[in-house]
Amino acid sequence: MKKLFLFIFLSFVTVFAAKAKTAPPVNADSIKAVHDSALAKTPMTANSIFPLLEYLTLVDSMVPNVKFGLSIRSVKTGEELGNIRGTEQFTPASTLKTLTTASALYHLPINYEPQTHLFLEGSITGKTFSGILRVRGEGDPNLSGRYYPDAMYMMNAMADSLKNIGIDTLNGIIELDTTFFEGPRRAEFWPKHFYNSWYGAEITALQFNDNCTLIRMKPGKEIGDTAEVYPVPDVGYVQIKNELTTGKGKAKKWTWALEDNEAIITIGGSIGVNLDSAQLVLPVRNPAFYFKGALLTAMNDRGVFFKENKKAVRGIEIKKFSFSAAPFLSVLDEINQRSQNLHAETLLRITGRHVTGKGSVEGGREAEKQYLNAIGIPAEDFEVYDGSGLSPRNKVKPTSETQLLRTVIKSARGDFYFRSLASPEIGTGSKRMGVLEYPWRTKFKTGFIGFVHALAGYIFDASGDTLAVAMYVNETGKTSDQICKDALDSIWVRIFNAVNAEYPHIMQAKELWLSGLRIQDFEERIRYFSEALKGTPYLLGPTGEGYHGDLDKKPMLRLDSVDCVTYVENALALAKAPSEDSLMVTLDRIRYLHAEPKFANRKHYMIADWVLKDSIASIIPVEGDTVIQRTLPKKKFFKAKGIKAEDETMELRYLPKAKAIDFASKPWEGENEVRGIGYVFNGDAVDVFHTGFILLNKGEKPTFRHASQIKGKVIDQPLEEYLRNSKKKIPGIVQFKFN
Repeated sequence: MKKLFLFIFLSFVTVFAAKAKTAPPVNADSIKAVHDSALAKTPMTANSIFPLLEYLTLVDSMVPNVKFGLSIRSVKTGEELGNIRGTEQFTPASTLKTLTTASALYHLPINYEPQTHLFLEGSITGKTFSGILRVRGEGDPNLSGRYYPDAMYMMNAMADSLKNIGIDTLNGIIELDTTFFEGPRRAEFWPKHFYNSWYGAEITALQFNDNCTLIRMKPGKEIGDTAEVYPVPDVGYVQIKNELTTGKGKAKKWTWALEDNEAIITIGGSIGVNLDSAQLVLPVRNPAFYFKGALLTAMNDRGVFFKENKKAVRGIEIKKFSFSAAPFLSVLDEINQRSQNLHAETLLRITGRHVTGKGSVEGGREAEKQYLNAIGIPAEDFEVYDGSGLSPRNKVKPTSETQLLRTVIKSARGDFYFRSLASPEIGTGSKRMGVLEYPWRTKFKTGFIGFVHALAGYIFDASGDTLAVAMYVNETGKTSDQICKDALDSIWVRIFNAVNAEYPHIMQAKELWLSGLRIQDFEERIRYFSEALKGTPYLLGPTGEGYHGDLDKKPMLRLDSVDCVTYVENALALAKAPSEDSLMVTLDRIRYLHAEPKFANRKHYMIADWVLKDSIASIIPVEGDTVIQRTLPKKKFFKAKGIKAEDETMELRYLPKAKAIDFASKPWEGENEVRGIGYVFNGDAVDVFHTGFILLNKGEKPTFRHASQIKGKVIDQPLEEYLRNSKKKIPGIVQFKFN
C-alpha cells in the first residue's frame, strides 16, 4: 500500500498518464480479428506514431476487401510518420490533379494568362474587312459564364474589338488555328461513357462554355404534345433532334443520345406536364466549331456581319487582338478546388507546350517528369495518362504523393497552391467532413472514378507543423460511393483530431494572453494569469507530449483541466511568452529539458528538474532553512518506461513545517511578491508532492493559490490553513522565485 501511495503522488507530473485516444476506440475483438487475418500482414510502417492498424480496421469494417493505401508525412521535417502500402501503386482518380497543377506552378510564370488571339490578315476598305480573320486559341478554358454574366461575355468582347476599329462587315474566311495543342481531342484510355458526359468534354485549343451545352426542356400545354427543347446558349451549332413528348404529372423519363463525331443530340422520352422545366448538360463534339458559332453569333449581335468568301486572299497582318478570360491562378482554383477536368487537361497541354514545345499529353507528361526529377522524386512513381485523373491506368504511390505535396507547399509558390485546394464546405469538399470544428485547418483534393476513391492534401497540426496526407481505396466493387467517401473522411477526421487536440486550448490561451497585454511587470503578469485560471477543474495528469509523444500522446496543452504542476506551467507560460504565437514554445521551455517534448525530457521531479534545471526558477534561501540530501530513484522510474537513466542525488533546501507555519501565520512585511512553493514529500521517491503559488501582499498573511485535488479546482486559500489542515506528513516547504 505504501508503494501504491507513492505512485499516486508521482502521477501528478504525468508519471502514469495514460495515452490519450483521439478518436472513438475500435472494438478490441475487431482488432484481434484483424491481427489474425490477412489484414495484419498488410505492409505498413512499424512503430508509427499513428494507429495505422486502427485505420486499416476501420476501412475493412466499412468497405471490406478493398485495397487501401495511406501516407502521412511531416512537412516540417520530411519524415514519413506512417504509411500503409505506401510504396504500392494506386489509381489516384482526380487526386492526380495535384501533380498536374504542381508541375504547372513550377514551370509557368505566375502571371501567366491563357490567350486567344484574333489576327486581321487582309485589308480594310471603308467599314469592310476583306481577307482572313485568323483565330488562334492557346487553350483558355474560361471563355464561359464562370466569371462573367453569361457565356457570351468574352465572345461579345471579341466582336466589340472589331466593331471599335470601324468594321461592320467581314468579307472572307474565319480560320480556326488550333495548332497550339496536338493529338486527339478526346483523352485516351478513358471509359467510353465518359465521352458522353459533361466531365469528359473534348479538349481543343479553342474552347467555349466548357465545350458543353445546356439542354433546356419544357413540357407542352397538353399531354401528348411535343415538348420544347433547345440549347443554351444557342449559337447555331448544336443540333437538337427533338423526340421528347409531354407526359403525365411530374414524370421525368427523358433520354438522350449523342452522335459520335457531329454536334447532334437526340432528346427522347417524356417530361411531365406539371414540370416547369428541366435541364441537363452535355458535351459538344468538335468544340472548335462551337467556338466559331459563338463568335459569329456575337459578331451578328454587335453589328459585324460575316460574308463568307472562300476565295479570299491572306494579306498582311493589320491588327491583332488578344484576350484572356482569367489568369493562371484562377485556372488552378478551378482544378484543385472544383476538380474541373477540362481545365486540368488544358493545363497539362499548356505546360507541355511551354516546356517541350508539344501541347499534348506527351508534352505535359515530359514536363511533369522534369519537375519530379528536379524535386528528387522518381518520375516512375507517377504513371500518367492524362491531366485530370479520369483514366484508370494512372498510378501513384502514396509515399511519393506526400513527398510531392510536401515539396510544393514548401516552395516559394506554395501558398498559391495551398489556397487553390478544396476544404470542408468549399469546392468538392462542400459535403465532406462537416463534423470538423475547425474546417479551415485542412485543405485537400478529392478523387473519384469507378471503383476508386481518394483524398490528398494537408492538415495543420497544433504543434506548428503541417501534415501532407494521401489516402486511397481501390477495387471498391459494389460498395456504395457514399460509404467509400465516409471511410476516407472518417480516417481524415481521426488524423485531424489527433493532431489538433491542443488547438482549442491554444486559441483560448491566445485570447487570454491578449487580455493581459497591458500588464508589463513579470510578477504582475503571473498574478493576473494565475487569477484568470482560478476555477479550472482539477484533473490528474491531463497533458502529455501530443500525437508525436513516444509514451504519452495526451494533448500538450489543456486549459479546461489542470493538475498542480500544469496549472503553474500554464500560468507561467502565459506570463513569460513574448507574443501570443510563442505560447507553445514558451511552455516547452518550461516543461522540458532542452525545450524538446519527449517523455524522457519532461521535468518529472519538481525541484530537481523543474526548478534547478534550465534556470526556470531558483530556490529562495529563507532564515531557518535546512538542507538534506535525497537520492531520487530515476533509474527505476524510467526503466518502467523502457528508458535508461541513473539515480540522482540532490541537495534539498527547505523550511521545516513548524517554521513554515510560523511564516504563514504572520502578515507579510515586505513588498508585494509572487513565489513558487513545493511541499516536501515524506520519503525518497520524489522531492515534493504538491506545488502552486504563494501570493505575498504587504500587511496580509500569505495566500496559497493552487490546483486543489480535494476541492477539485484551482483555488485560493490561506497558506497557514493548508499547512495546518493537511492530512499528509509535510516535512517542510521549498520556496522558489520565477526567472
